[in-house]
Amino acid sequence: MQAERDAEHSGRAGGGGAAAANGTPVPSGAPVTPVTPGAAGAVAAPADESRRSRRFPSITRDTARPEGSGRAVPGAVSTPARQWPMLSVLAATAAGLLATAVGHPKLGCLAIGVALIAASVMRRVLPSVGMLAVRSRFTDMITYGLLGVAITLLALVIEPKPLLEIPFLESAVRFTVR
Repeated sequence: MQAERDAEHSGRAGGGGAAAANGTPVPSGAPVTPVTPGAAGAVAAPADESRRSRRFPSITRDTARPEGSGRAVPGAVSTPARQWPMLSVLAATAAGLLATAVGHPKLGCLAIGVALIAASVMRRVLPSVGMLAVRSRFTDMITYGLLGVAITLLALVIEPKPLLEIPFLESAVRFTVR
């Protein structure tokens, strides 16, 4: 058995002898003990992994699996079909950015705002929305909704010929621009 260990560790220290975990040479007559990863004095994991609990631990040391990681539609369906809520919001946002880029900022901002409001509604109504679920349902709804309303209001007050007249807006702009 010692010969197997020596053969396993040969060449590490350069002289053909065994080497410890830190790379220092070990005399050929000294016993070599395998080093297990982890903290000193740590207990080895149970041999039977099937007995582990499927619950999340009370103190997590890693990130939890997102709620929307493919649960929008059963796994037998292709990924784009499972992620249709996110893809629809991204498509509407891309259309809005394209409209803004070609010279129609009012229409582009309106499309982006409506896409975010639709994302908020989908997050509330649908039981699972794929990757559109980022945080808790409430937080996602509030975030998407507020951003959508803010961008939509911005689109409605864009000059020239704003679709929405806000009486104090002109004086506020004058006050800040002075």
